[in-house]
Amino acid sequence: MFTGLVEEIGVLDGITRQGEALVLSIKASVIMDDIRIGDSIAVNGVCLTATRIGSSGFSVDVTPQTYRHSNLALLKPGSQINLERAMKANGRFGGHLVQGHVDMTGTVRRLSRERNAVLIDIAPDKTEMSAYIIPQGSVTVDGVSLTIAQVDGDSFRVSIIPHTLGETGLSGIRAGTIVNIECDIIGKYVHALLGQRGAGSGSSSKGIDLEMLAANGFN
Repeated sequence: MFTGLVEEIGVLDGITRQGEALVLSIKASVIMDDIRIGDSIAVNGVCLTATRIGSSGFSVDVTPQTYRHSNLALLKPGSQINLERAMKANGRFGGHLVQGHVDMTGTVRRLSRERNAVLIDIAPDKTEMSAYIIPQGSVTVDGVSLTIAQVDGDSFRVSIIPHTLGETGLSGIRAGTIVNIECDIIGKYVHALLGQRGAGSGSSSKGIDLEMLAANGFN
């Protein structure tokens, strides 16, 4: 489990490809003080296992499943990568609950400025996940915990302060960049559980709507 607060921007030192299987060698420093082989590390928001630890970096394996459902396949030597170690149970909990299980990728449509904020419009590649993209809700973009500022049809907007932009790999994104997206886990569980209850009671509703909420006591 992670929080979406990036600890360090790592650099891809090397990549070994075997079809849709990858081995990524990543240069890092800040997170190296206490990671061990077998530890979980969020790499651009994807939970991966450290398989080798060196003096100035580590390696992770990328399976075909992860290859097909994230932007890791697009990385090249020199690419900047957002890194976060798994959260500690006795640590401060900033951001939001992040599993490191990417739901989909999205394409950056537009970047604009509003005074000190950078606004990023992103179009997810799975429209069926739109139920979990709500204004003021949480979303993880390339491992960064962000708040959804606006939803507009098939895209959503996040507003990023200069500190977050400067301390993460998001500073390098442009229109057309492919990013990893993980929706809020709480929203996904609530949606699934209410859907099961509705199906069990004979309701014809396939998701959450006003009728479903009222039937489950949300008046």
